Amino acid sequence: MNDQTLNQIVEELRSALVGHRMGKLFQLARARLAIDFRPDDGRYLLISAESNQPRMHLIRRTVRELEKQSLPPSPFALALRKHIGGAILRALTKDEGDRIVRFAFDAQTAIGDTHTPSLIVQLTGRTANLFLLDEHGRILDSLRPSHGKNHEVADLYEAPPAFHDTQSASPQLSTPPFERGEFASLSDAADAYYQHLERTRLFDQRAAEQQARLRKEFGKRRKLGRNLSDDLRRHGDAEEHKRIGDLLLANIATAERRGGVVRLTDYYAEHAPIIELEIDENRTLQEEAARAFARYTKAKHARQEIAQRLEKLAEELAILEAQRHELERIIEAGDEAALDAFRDEAATKTGGKRKANAPENRSKNRREETVPGARRYRSSDGYEILVGRAARDNDHLTFHVARPSDWWFHAADYPGSHVIVRNHTPKTEVPQRTLIEAAQLAAGFSQARKDSKVSVHYTQRKFLSKPKGAVPGLVRLSNFRTLLVEPGENIERV
Repeated sequence: MNDQTLNQIVEELRSALVGHRMGKLFQLARARLAIDFRPDDGRYLLISAESNQPRMHLIRRTVRELEKQSLPPSPFALALRKHIGGAILRALTKDEGDRIVRFAFDAQTAIGDTHTPSLIVQLTGRTANLFLLDEHGRILDSLRPSHGKNHEVADLYEAPPAFHDTQSASPQLSTPPFERGEFASLSDAADAYYQHLERTRLFDQRAAEQQARLRKEFGKRRKLGRNLSDDLRRHGDAEEHKRIGDLLLANIATAERRGGVVRLTDYYAEHAPIIELEIDENRTLQEEAARAFARYTKAKHARQEIAQRLEKLAEELAILEAQRHELERIIEAGDEAALDAFRDEAATKTGGKRKANAPENRSKNRREETVPGARRYRSSDGYEILVGRAARDNDHLTFHVARPSDWWFHAADYPGSHVIVRNHTPKTEVPQRTLIEAAQLAAGFSQARKDSKVSVHYTQRKFLSKPKGAVPGLVRLSNFRTLLVEPGENIERV
């Protein structure tokens, strides 16, 4: 958000928010907040200090939507609630030439004393941050850790002196990324623009996951094809093994043998030439013939079996190639619905299974999607989260549904549900937000659900094992980490 656009946004916010009290606050992401100032049109103020997209504007959301997306409040959010919760926004100004906005409040202490804290919104790219100041301009807290003169707690806040607004100075970047156009306000235009960017980011992430899956499937099958071809070569020519066995038996009475070499008459070749074969000097010709016939039988069966497997492998590669072309078409069209359908159906088309449009296969897909005995959720980052119900369901979920790269969660020292985060791309790191949301579910579906904070152990499925003879739901962890979270069910249930 450049200086020109921010100027217009601030004018819009000033008329909509000044004179209103600060209400409920939602922590939408680590560096993104939504604040209810109770404006007449029911919109919320969104402030993002994310370095890649620092911005501030009004958004139209329902309370339910915000609650679903919310994370546990950060220490900074708690400090805002403490110092300016219920305070009246007295003034809203922007530093000239800088993307720094100042919110001035009139607030009262618990004993009725009046004080004037302020909130600094610093939308300056990599140094984007939020600062809570006391009435003397000293920093009480910051959203992101900040170091350097005038930017640490207890310092008198000053704007970065060397900051140069390249977005305003550059002719290429001075053009606003969005315009009001037919929208009711510039904030509505900004909200639509950034929501589109978020949908595009999620689309690209999901598309990349599917591309990675296809590359992995291609790689596995090509490697299998090479291994099968190598096996076929190692078994040799079945007919040649049989010919040697027949020659050894036909020359038992006439063969000339010298150690490990035997001279035979090749009755199957023109003019019956004399040939030499290397054999085990400790075996008789009859034993060598038996070995040759055994190799013949083994090579013949291997050729038949490997031929069948190679044929099936060719079919699977053809299916994957068709999926690759379909995914390229979906990505080019930017079709979100088609990508979701592709993701759900692609796995069932791989490996020679029935096509997904067959009625019996559709019912199977539905059974696999629901995962009997498990609740399904979708994290804020789009990851599927499964929550077990009873002990046997936990067992099935952990040891039969979860893959080695999936993440497993369970409340520490309390009975509760096993929670699985499906990780379809093992080399991709699962976002911290998703890990926290899964841990909150594990805490919420445990006997510690009424505690304010719960320790939750989490690890990848490959670090779990089941003790021999153990009751359902009991696991052994060879490696794990721990998160301290507030129990909750704060994400979308599917």
